[in-house]
Amino acid sequence: MATTLQVLTVVFASIAALIHVLIFALESVLWPKPRVWRRFGLKSQADADVVEPMAFNQGFYNLFLALASVLGLLLLGWGNPIAGKWVLLVALASMVLASVVLLITNRRLWRAALLQGAVPLIGIGLLLGAVAVHAPLTVI
Repeated sequence: MATTLQVLTVVFASIAALIHVLIFALESVLWPKPRVWRRFGLKSQADADVVEPMAFNQGFYNLFLALASVLGLLLLGWGNPIAGKWVLLVALASMVLASVVLLITNRRLWRAALLQGAVPLIGIGLLLGAVAVHAPLTVI
């Protein structure tokens, strides 16, 4: 039976994955729309055209982080729980670290960094808490 910490871990990891799928959509699918590239601080179509290949690539990074989280969750629930914990931890930590890089690179993007990093950080805390409470002597 799943405990509250385990359920909350799944919820926060799922929300983190969803956020990163939405970022993928913005950067790789919806980028040509002015209302999208303006959200990223660009002021002209010419600037958006220059940044588009980088945004497209960056969007896929976000998609792959989301997919790694989903893989970790699937392994946790229906495969190999130890591998699932590690895959999920690496995926969530990568999201958090990417948000730190975003914040360090441009402090004006603190809201985006907070959106990108807060939920996975909570997910990490919940995952580690669930492990500490339910399986402290196992390998994570």
